[in-house]
Amino acid sequence: MVPSVLQSCELWVFSPSMFKTNFSQLATMKAVPWFKGFASLGLEFWLPLPLLGLLFWFGGGWVAEWTMARPQATDTALQASQQMQTQIPVSIVAIEVEIHRKRGFSKVGVKTTNPALKKLEYEFPFLEFEQVEAAIAQELGMSHAQVRSRIQYEIKR
Repeated sequence: MVPSVLQSCELWVFSPSMFKTNFSQLATMKAVPWFKGFASLGLEFWLPLPLLGLLFWFGGGWVAEWTMARPQATDTALQASQQMQTQIPVSIVAIEVEIHRKRGFSKVGVKTTNPALKKLEYEFPFLEFEQVEAAIAQELGMSHAQVRSRIQYEIKR
């Protein structure tokens, strides 16, 4: 019984001759036609690429976190208490006014030719035509004649 156990243990013992045969087998694998196909693909180049990709991904994330975490001094402070006026150059096509008599305000819609700003909407606390026209002219920076030529009224009771 003891010799059979020893024989099974001998199967797990590695000898230097086994390594020589393994290396010689690898050398003969290059002669196999399908292995030549892999060699023509340049596996020596393609196999490390995923590792390099992961390295750049984690390295780039670390650099981004390090850069964003650094405090940056600002030369000028923001002044949020002031409201800035912006002028957007628009060509006005039509001005539609809805006067709501019961509610006490006028709703103004201004259609423009600018594709980024197709319609402007305003609400004014005026019910009279002249007051609404004056408010529109002042808001849009137009003359009263230009406003009158483009305006349309709708009175809702």
